[in-house]
Amino acid sequence: MDLKKTVMSLADAVGVSGDENSAAELALGYLKEITDDCYIKNNSVFGNFGTRESGKPHVLIDAHIDQIGFVVTYITDDGFLKISNCGGIDRRLLLAQQVVVLGKERVKGVICSIPPHLEKSGDDGKVPEFSEISIDVGMTREQAEKVISLGDKVVFLQHSAELIGDRITGAALDDRCGVACLLRAAELLKNEKLNCSYTIMFSSQEEIGERGAKIGVYDVAPDIAIAVDVSFALTSDDSELKCGKMGGGCMIGFSPVLDRELSKTMVSIAEKNGLPFQREIMNEETGTNADRFSVNCGGVKAVTLSIPLKYMHTPVEVISLADVENTAQLIAAYVKEVK
Repeated sequence: MDLKKTVMSLADAVGVSGDENSAAELALGYLKEITDDCYIKNNSVFGNFGTRESGKPHVLIDAHIDQIGFVVTYITDDGFLKISNCGGIDRRLLLAQQVVVLGKERVKGVICSIPPHLEKSGDDGKVPEFSEISIDVGMTREQAEKVISLGDKVVFLQHSAELIGDRITGAALDDRCGVACLLRAAELLKNEKLNCSYTIMFSSQEEIGERGAKIGVYDVAPDIAIAVDVSFALTSDDSELKCGKMGGGCMIGFSPVLDRELSKTMVSIAEKNGLPFQREIMNEETGTNADRFSVNCGGVKAVTLSIPLKYMHTPVEVISLADVENTAQLIAAYVKEVK
């Protein structure tokens, strides 16, 4: 598979929490192309998955397919759209952004921004509340209501792009780069003789409370669960104590809610296979689907494998393809060893 092409196409697919079908269908299409030894199941409630049966133990490998976005809440008399968030949106970056409204047809618009010349005294630098934000789609109310309904989702205008070296920028790399990582791992495991079963899951609604993960892990009932997500990559204005390094390899999670022996096993396998890795230390929950996996039924051994990402939850997220590849290599090496 062409990892760069796969990551970029997935990042450009639309799939806001609760309406992930377009992105999910693309991911499932890739999975069907890559492997012919998985049973594919599509479940609109919690996500989609492919399972390869080879006995016990059963390993669940998950990446969430949904992305952050907005929802239309009102259309004003002047034809402007009022919105609210769907997932964790940083309001500081909203003004003057280009967006796409996913109505009966796709409608491009811009988030309104008052020119600095017309700002009132004291408004400079003010972060607007969602109640103060409007989208201009260039229509009257009557025109807008023909193609846009309350409840329609809105996304940033998405155009992933190549940066210098192996870096990619895009609006939905959280967690589409994780989805691509799972696809690459499936490719590496194809035709390998295994002593375990595994399920690859593209779960829904992670950004609004890990809802798909709760249902999916119950349905699959694995013995071991791996949550592949993104985590914070170091930027010039942050601390090495909180962040991983882009290009430094997979961030292996250590947390009270994760299985410590499983985390240590991942470290051991990375070292044995010469794969770069970093330890990600979390003092409470992980903020990923692993939090839901670890408390399923009688409990599931869970671990996080995170891809370093800059500028999370913005239209310009950045990753290194090498980190995606190395994380996939680690997953495949682990699954080959499980007994």
